[in-house]
Amino acid sequence: MAETLRARIADGTLPPQSLVSEVQLESEFGVARGTVRKAIAALRDDGLLVTTPGMGSFVTAAEK
Repeated sequence: MAETLRARIADGTLPPQSLVSEVQLESEFGVARGTVRKAIAALRDDGLLVTTPGMGSFVTAAEK
């Protein structure tokens, strides 16, 4: 899932400032919320997402 999201960020499907919804990803991929959170954490560690408490996770910039 993290690789799919990374590709969507790179190709512009998820442009900068886009909200990455845990609920939507959970439904789309048919996985548990914990799995979604691990993928988001991995992308956050790579600098592709930033998470703001109470607001959600947002795309920071396209992968280089």
